[in-house]
Amino acid sequence: MTQKTCLVTGAGRGIGAAIAREMHAR
Repeated sequence: MTQKTCLVTGAGRGIGAAIAREMHAR
């Protein structure tokens, strides 16, 4: 449970950061 949650949170953060960077870049 803990590991799965961490993985999901990490993936969400990575995707969010990538989208934010693209939005700011554009």
